[in-house]
Amino acid sequence: MFNKTTIIVTGVAGFIGMNVAKKLLDQGNIVVGIDNLNEYYDSSLKRARLAQLLLNINFHFYEADISHTEQIHNIFQTTKPEFVVHFAAQAGVRYSLENPNSYVQSNLVGFANILEACRDIKVNNLIYASSSSVYGANTAVPFSTDCHADFPISLYAATKRSNELMAHAYSHLYNFKTTGIRLFTVYGPWGRPDMALFKFTKLIMGGNEIEIFNHGKHTRDFTYIDDVVDGFLSIIDCGDIHKLQDKNQKMFTSTVAPWRVYNLGSGVPVSLLEFIRCIENAVGKKAKFRMVDYQAGDVERTLADISDFADEFNFKPKVLIKEGVNRFVEWYRDYYK
Repeated sequence: MFNKTTIIVTGVAGFIGMNVAKKLLDQGNIVVGIDNLNEYYDSSLKRARLAQLLLNINFHFYEADISHTEQIHNIFQTTKPEFVVHFAAQAGVRYSLENPNSYVQSNLVGFANILEACRDIKVNNLIYASSSSVYGANTAVPFSTDCHADFPISLYAATKRSNELMAHAYSHLYNFKTTGIRLFTVYGPWGRPDMALFKFTKLIMGGNEIEIFNHGKHTRDFTYIDDVVDGFLSIIDCGDIHKLQDKNQKMFTSTVAPWRVYNLGSGVPVSLLEFIRCIENAVGKKAKFRMVDYQAGDVERTLADISDFADEFNFKPKVLIKEGVNRFVEWYRDYYK
């Protein structure tokens, strides 16, 4: 990648957005960050992440909501990014049962605004976060991008699948590259407080009871944050127009559009009970827990087939669950003193 490439990162104060932006800055790029710093979870954590980025003179921040068309249009026209890495979205499967309109505004209206802005300035590549939840009721594991993803079981999943289809339409109509990444349970330092690792660590440390849904029968493909960052950056590296011509035309082949969707996970299944044991070992304290029934919108198991992503980007996950949980608990203790 050439130095001083300008890259917009939306959701830049979020867990994954901050980590991707930091690595891009470390490489010498100019990063334009967009985030509305909403109160879905404690915004002080978002501001603490943002403070890490503001130390770099090549970082420029806009507090803006992607569902506001004019705001987004103006930022793109002003900064003229060569790449866009899009994380801004209303996250969470369970919250979508309580507040569906926020998913429509952020994940559908907001994504349409991002697509329009990318079309206007002709970006090299829009790389956006999709989700393993799009596989929904699919029972064939590991999940492959060749599998159908037409039966979502939560509104969140439905909006993420819609993003993939919207991106395909724009790639077809306007001939610009879009790359969707179906993420599988990302975890690690600076993670989201609404996710299991964060919640369980806090509860175990405090001696409080954990609710274990589906009586502990869930299995997940947990993906460490550093592996996710490496995956996104490898796409940007291959997204340079000169490299694409020589090296990686296959990446953007489809019957009608320069569009691709990939899985990004560890490819290793971990049971919920094994996950809790890792947290117990890292914390040095046994968990108190109560088994409860299946939660609406949850899928019982996820597992990524990452073979196409591994082949095309020479990608191999490096961090296993025990090491990753240890790193998170170490960060948690340091951050919360």
